[in-house]
Amino acid sequence: MKPTGKPRVKICCIRSVEEAWMAIEAGASALGLVSTMPSGPGVIPEPLITEIAAAIPPGVASFLLTSQTEVAAIVAQQRRTRVNTLQICDRLERGTHRDLRAALPGVAIVQVVHVVGPESLDEAMNAAESADALLLDSGNQRTAVKELGGTGRTHDWAISRRIREAVRVPVFLAGGLNPGNVREAVREVGPFALDVCNGVRSGGALDRDKLQEFFRQIGGGVTPA
Repeated sequence: MKPTGKPRVKICCIRSVEEAWMAIEAGASALGLVSTMPSGPGVIPEPLITEIAAAIPPGVASFLLTSQTEVAAIVAQQRRTRVNTLQICDRLERGTHRDLRAALPGVAIVQVVHVVGPESLDEAMNAAESADALLLDSGNQRTAVKELGGTGRTHDWAISRRIREAVRVPVFLAGGLNPGNVREAVREVGPFALDVCNGVRSGGALDRDKLQEFFRQIGGGVTPA
């Protein structure tokens, strides 16, 4: 999918209503709310996810990051938290994206693909056939404790660009982004949107200065043709 203009931004690992509004005021068009994960930062309890999701205004997407691999469990999570977007951080093992869509009409489905090598292109192509968007991250599902996001690592952006060029759905780029490398990431990949957690935080808390600098860098970025 060819990029058009400045990428949108999803601020992930939101931990409070106050952080949500800080991100929105800086220009975020989506917020990530992290439910139980095998590893990684930003996990908050579901009642807090529900509270934050209810406070997010129309026009800003509320993403539930889920490590669940069964459709029934994901549907139950969405019904408890009332988010408008599901970010599936692992591979579905029971059920399909189509099953999710049938159970939750109007809720967007974003499938995470952890870019570990050229084989990730095939995985992304398959996921793009039924998901509403892809999110390319730097986790690893093969480790003893799965890494499903929040690693702070970048991955091979050349592969991410190949994926972006090959699929027809929007592509979010995640993994180790920060104010110092985001312009290069936009130039190299040309994503529809950017997803950042650790790169705009200090001591675990959302850092207003880093957040503003991240958006400033995007404003000066260059998207590929």
